[in-house]
Amino acid sequence: VTEFLSPLLVLALERLIMCASVKYGSRGPALIPRMKTKHRIYYITLFSVVLLGLIATGMFQFWPHSIESSAEWSLDRRSVHDAPLVRIPMSSPIPERGDLSCRMHTCFDVYRCGYNPKNKIKVYIYPLQRFVDEVGVPISSTGLSREYNDLLSAISDSDFYTDDVSRACLFIPSIDVLNQNSLRIRETAQALAMLPRWDKGMNHLLFNMLPGGPPDYNTALDVPRDRALLAGGGFSTWTYRQGYDVSIPVYSPLSAEVDLPERQPGPRRYFILSSQTAIHREYRVELERLKEENGEALLLLDKCSNLSQGLASVRKRCYKGQVYDYPQILQESSFCVVLRGARLGQATLSDVLQAGCVPVIMADSYILPFSEVLDWKRASVVIPEEKLPEMYTILKSIPHRQVEEMQRQARWFWEAYFSSMKAIGMTTLQIINDRIYPYAARTYEEWNNPPVVKWTSVNSPLFLPLIPPRSPGFTAVVLTYDRIESLFRVITEISKVPSLAKLLVVWNNQNKSPPEESLWPKVAVPLKVLRTKENKLSNRFFPFDEIETEAVLAIDDDIIMLTSDELQFGYEVWREFPDRLVGYPGRLHLWDHEMGKWKYESEWTNEVSMVLTGAAFYHKYFNYLYTYKMPGDIKNWVDAHMNCEDIAMNFLVSTICPIMSECINKFASVFGTMPLKVVEHRADPVLYKDDFPEKLKSFPNIGSL
Repeated sequence: VTEFLSPLLVLALERLIMCASVKYGSRGPALIPRMKTKHRIYYITLFSVVLLGLIATGMFQFWPHSIESSAEWSLDRRSVHDAPLVRIPMSSPIPERGDLSCRMHTCFDVYRCGYNPKNKIKVYIYPLQRFVDEVGVPISSTGLSREYNDLLSAISDSDFYTDDVSRACLFIPSIDVLNQNSLRIRETAQALAMLPRWDKGMNHLLFNMLPGGPPDYNTALDVPRDRALLAGGGFSTWTYRQGYDVSIPVYSPLSAEVDLPERQPGPRRYFILSSQTAIHREYRVELERLKEENGEALLLLDKCSNLSQGLASVRKRCYKGQVYDYPQILQESSFCVVLRGARLGQATLSDVLQAGCVPVIMADSYILPFSEVLDWKRASVVIPEEKLPEMYTILKSIPHRQVEEMQRQARWFWEAYFSSMKAIGMTTLQIINDRIYPYAARTYEEWNNPPVVKWTSVNSPLFLPLIPPRSPGFTAVVLTYDRIESLFRVITEISKVPSLAKLLVVWNNQNKSPPEESLWPKVAVPLKVLRTKENKLSNRFFPFDEIETEAVLAIDDDIIMLTSDELQFGYEVWREFPDRLVGYPGRLHLWDHEMGKWKYESEWTNEVSMVLTGAAFYHKYFNYLYTYKMPGDIKNWVDAHMNCEDIAMNFLVSTICPIMSECINKFASVFGTMPLKVVEHRADPVLYKDDFPEKLKSFPNIGSL
């Protein structure tokens, strides 16, 4: 008992007990006169009352002080049938329809979230209640679904959860609105408005995967919800509130019921597969035409008419009487079609990703799940619905290696963000958390790179010290094919540069082996030859693990005119501008008013807007951006044309061509802007052209380049 009592009260209680023991002790005379019986009974009663009061006070000190916070959410502890019944009066207020202009700075109170050292929002889940109307009819025909139970349970077990309503930044109702088909719209809205912390939906989050209903199937939940955030599974560009709502996937129950082991990326039995059973007739007619044109390369499946309805039929698909197991058959195709149905969001997308099949998404205006943070260009192909007849040609133009990368990325997206209600819920909360604590938000790489991509040792040059340390030096990356003589001359000259730390030769010839080790020039730094699988220009910008320095010198195997002094000086300049391309040959882009497009100028002028990467220093961070974050299809376009990789790198660095003009116009259209800036800047060493003795110059061997 004394654990709950203050020291002063404990001391008073001990003295009272001591007095009683002295008074009735067996040794010597009593120190105080004997009490009468009635007085003794009075003091014993008083002592008992005081003792019980102290115990009650101590227990209350450690008891939850809020009625709301005392009801920690857990379905395991409370059955749905045991939840308290709440009747909704007919006259209960109905929330507003929903403000399409809501953004985080207008409809969300970030001050509720406050500062905490873990940069983690706190989420409160309302206690479970059964809402019924005045005559006792429930607001939902299904009650609490298994999926919503799994979602709430996952949140309650996470670091986001709090059972203290006063600490909450975000509130989640225990009212299940995942499937609008099961809801009574008006009564559900009234139930939301009755929540004690509703406050016009401020800081409340609703999860919905199946919005709308016949005949129009709205792309957002029809339940009036005031200012509440919506994590929705079928948003269109018309209903999605950018930076406020969160687009989530439609969960596929097959994710939990069917175990599809991961399959290695590569060619599959079928090139294209369509497995959806309820697609519009016009789409099916067009798919059948593609099937006739391309034969066995395309497998067009439909529901099995000869099977009885039930769970077994859901897991089967048929083509001309032949039965296939679903979703297992998806693993037999390189590309899988995901067409819009009555709703934009389709559970098929989750099945396709789980199978490691690249989804071909044709659903105009659809906001892809978690597109706020996920780069879907790396895992899917999005084609306008009107280009369905061209689908086969479009997909055939994608290089095999890129298809394999997309297959790998698709499977990883499913594992990380789609595989369970827990994954969907945690991703949603993390996105909201990143908005509230942007300085602690996950990076693009953390969201999009599987764990095998090593980003931990790579820092953005925008956040490096003002001047990188001199000691690591730079890594020279020489791209070569078969010009052995000039390659060896380049290596010999580069090896004289004092700051050179390592030399990497990217051997881009798959039909010829590099020279024997004994024939290579003898250099004082490590030299390694890296053989590539395909002859692609992008190989020169691949983030090889062997690149351990911050600085990279990209140089062609025929750049034999640069001296070691010129290279050392270039490195010194780069150290002052680690976020730039620092090189030697400069070029310029100009606007052609007659042609109405950009053109590439190769004549040497005082103005430059590009540095050619045939000889240029840059930060190795840009290797990762070029390989994994290059917008659109630029990387594939460069590899297909075997040109313009230097212009692509200039575009990339500038944002964080006949053929050259075509490059500039192509890249400007993909980036959506012209990031290149024309400048008049040239860096020369001190005393470069002054008439001083060569011994006084730091870089005496510099020409007029």
